[in-house]
Amino acid sequence: MDIRQMQYLVEVARHQSFTKAADALFITQPTISKAIKSLEEELGVVLFNRNGKKIELTDAGQIIVSQAQQIVASFQNLTAELDDLRNLKRGHIRIGLPPMVGANFFPKVIGQFHERYPDITIQLFEDGAKKVEYDVANGTLDVGVVVLPATQEGLAVLPFLEEKLNLVVHPSHPLAGRQEVSLNELVEDSFVLFREDFTLHDRIIAECAKVGFQPHVIYESSQWDLISEMVAAGLGITLLPETICREIDQRRVKIIGLVNPVIPWYLGVVWREDRYLSFSAREWIRFAKKVLIQ
Repeated sequence: MDIRQMQYLVEVARHQSFTKAADALFITQPTISKAIKSLEEELGVVLFNRNGKKIELTDAGQIIVSQAQQIVASFQNLTAELDDLRNLKRGHIRIGLPPMVGANFFPKVIGQFHERYPDITIQLFEDGAKKVEYDVANGTLDVGVVVLPATQEGLAVLPFLEEKLNLVVHPSHPLAGRQEVSLNELVEDSFVLFREDFTLHDRIIAECAKVGFQPHVIYESSQWDLISEMVAAGLGITLLPETICREIDQRRVKIIGLVNPVIPWYLGVVWREDRYLSFSAREWIRFAKKVLIQ
């Protein structure tokens, strides 16, 4: 069992797919399948249950992956420190971005960073803020963007955006002519929300509960543009951050200020405080701070 096999194992477990893991590692799918099969034969256990295209870890696989993640993280720390020591100024950064955040804030950061350090590669992972935060905390990602406050322990935080949520409704909605709406006025409405792995999902439901009702959620998605299109089709209402509302075609929906309560939406860059940060990751954080906080 060598470090390469452990890296392959961790990526297959992360993506729950040999094909996606191979793409992430820039190798062929047969190569990664052969390595996992060899590892299973060496250890005398089955690591994955295979059911068509769907795979999941066996009990033995879960135990081995848990240990392999720590070993791979330690190996990455070692190689990163050695690269810094040699002053090669090259490396690889794994960054987690929630889908609604990436396109609005980070092309400029990544573009300037690549221009300054063309030999440093960046791998982006799009997941809900909860998943991004968890993956930064366990070392799967180097840096991530999350909705604050962060819930995982041991994370350093660089806040860069403070906004609030607005109500988005169809133009024919009874509240469409209002300038402001209280949350408890939406008790009879159907909601279109982000999926459960998005922090915004839990926050909206929690705020509704505080004012005395459980929202009727008819659809969940990971894409803000699909959510706004469903509102434009008259299928329900939603609550979205101001940044996203500026991207929506306001000829097809009405955007209304939400009060009583005002629901904040704070974003921050996070990384592990107790883990060695490579030159690449440290520079990316510095760039992000310079570009995002002005």
